[in-house]
Amino acid sequence: MKVALVGYGRMGKMIHSLIEEGGEHEVSLIVDPLLGVKALEPHMLAGIDAAIDFSAREAVPGNIRCYAETGCPAVIGTTGWDESILNDIDGKARIIHSGNFSIGVSLFLRIVAEAGKLIDAFDQYDVAVTEIHHRGKADHPSGTALMIASKLLETIDRKKRIEIGCPEGRIAENALEVSSLRVGSVPGTHTAVFDSAVDTIEVTHTARSRAGFASGAIKAAEWLSGKDNGIYTMDDYMADTLGGRE
Repeated sequence: MKVALVGYGRMGKMIHSLIEEGGEHEVSLIVDPLLGVKALEPHMLAGIDAAIDFSAREAVPGNIRCYAETGCPAVIGTTGWDESILNDIDGKARIIHSGNFSIGVSLFLRIVAEAGKLIDAFDQYDVAVTEIHHRGKADHPSGTALMIASKLLETIDRKKRIEIGCPEGRIAENALEVSSLRVGSVPGTHTAVFDSAVDTIEVTHTARSRAGFASGAIKAAEWLSGKDNGIYTMDDYMADTLGGRE
């Protein structure tokens, strides 16, 4: 598989390293302004089997138009971009997008959803999400933290909205707070907290390096190459992979 790396920051470099180590695929194109390639253009994707996109958020909509025009399958790991463009290109492109491509995080999200279903029956437990990342991370909360919070909103009826950061005064009982800490070089730690007057239950995923995110993005590209045009997420990947074991 000939791969285009669109964005060559920490994740792009890690993906490149893993592809070289694995030997099954080849990085045939790197698009990054710091390397002199200011923007992705459709003609660059000729002969490319899949693009893995961890570019700047403002570049993603234009990149998606290129993927739709050329039919190049694309894995998009950037967060914070306007996803409304997906409504315009659905059926014209193969795209899988996620705030986190780690297989461990995908399993963690399913565990959190099951925990939420159990906690929903016991209203003595309050719920929150915390996350810690390196101080160079641009967005906060992380896309993964918001994914966790969304899973909990889906499964815990008494929580109706997400509260980001540290609001002044008391937090509403129906709000689920998501708090962030940026420090040092932490790759990423996410925790779902279930707290009562008598005990606390915590479900945590701790990344040891970015390799888990990078390898998951490569697996997603391999999976996407065998799919029809459409917009996919890691939920689709996991459902397909787990099959009847869900």
